[in-house]
Amino acid sequence: MSDASPYDALLLLSFGGPEGPDDVMPFLENVTRGRGIPRERLASVAEHYLHFGGKSPINDQNRALLQALRTEMDGRGLGELPLLWGNRNWDPFLTDTLRAAHEAGARRVLTVFTSAYSSYSGCRQYREDLAKSLAELAEEGRFLEVDKVRHYYNHPAFTAVNAEAVAAALLELPEELRAGARTVFVTHSIPDAMNDVSGADGGAYVRQHLSVAREVARQVSASTGTEQAWDLAYCSRSGPPTQPWLEPDVNDHLRALHAEGVPAVVVAPIGFVSDHMEVKFDLDTEAAETATEIGLPFARAATVGTAEPFVRGLVDLVEERAAMARGEQVERPVSGDLPPSHVVCPVGCCRNLRADLAAATGEDYRPPVQV
Repeated sequence: MSDASPYDALLLLSFGGPEGPDDVMPFLENVTRGRGIPRERLASVAEHYLHFGGKSPINDQNRALLQALRTEMDGRGLGELPLLWGNRNWDPFLTDTLRAAHEAGARRVLTVFTSAYSSYSGCRQYREDLAKSLAELAEEGRFLEVDKVRHYYNHPAFTAVNAEAVAAALLELPEELRAGARTVFVTHSIPDAMNDVSGADGGAYVRQHLSVAREVARQVSASTGTEQAWDLAYCSRSGPPTQPWLEPDVNDHLRALHAEGVPAVVVAPIGFVSDHMEVKFDLDTEAAETATEIGLPFARAATVGTAEPFVRGLVDLVEERAAMARGEQVERPVSGDLPPSHVVCPVGCCRNLRADLAAATGEDYRPPVQV
């Protein structure tokens, strides 16, 4: 029988996105508040959303993931565990979700981020928002304890579903081109400086993606019988030209591969758990257009989304973290060449380069105390 104790609620914590054209600029202002991003830059990014009617796909994808999690949890006998959804940047906002959870009786909440890797923007910023929400609620006399599951980039379910997606995408290419096709793994670019402080020892963001890419390519090679050549590229750069960000850009890389004589590519967005705007616009629109322009056969692998093995893996992580909270010894499976991630972040992990802010679920976090 599954056991989620001592937790009395499970929170899916995500980025959030606009639901219509009128939401786009307010949403982008929420995302960039305090960073001094020029209005014209926001307007440029807004066009990405307006290209799809002003609605981000992420909210519907989160609703689908919530339903899939609910089905899996119910099947394991976890039907009594409330399943919550909160966003950092758009409705339903995190603080409102936690307030409602407290009103419903929750006191200890386990969190799953919709981000699989270590970085400031992919982990610590979520932790900072949790700490801010918990502080706001404490001022209202509401006290909650919050934990998180470990980073799941190297959970066997995550890598296996990505490997299946790459193998399926290869079949979309002309048969005579498959053996020579290159797999281009793609993730969101971040500033070099952010990667340098990611994880406990620095460089974790790139290191973790390279590990996933190697493992997925290994699994695809084993399943197809053909050694898979691969590269790691990046999308969605948004910083000023003077600030170094991780490269190569996926569009530049596709052109370079074509110039080298690579006959076809599979683009695999391993940095994303679902078809976010970065996938729909940066890959399905811009990268696909680049491939068409240069005459490079192109197929895009699916994200893990709501694939049943991935959803089962997330619930496995919930059970794993609950067992750890109960003080039990538990197996923590991984795939690839890196160990399982921590569940309580070390001091300075994924450091905020702009300010030293409280971040929940860390060794140095001091939660509000009722007096």
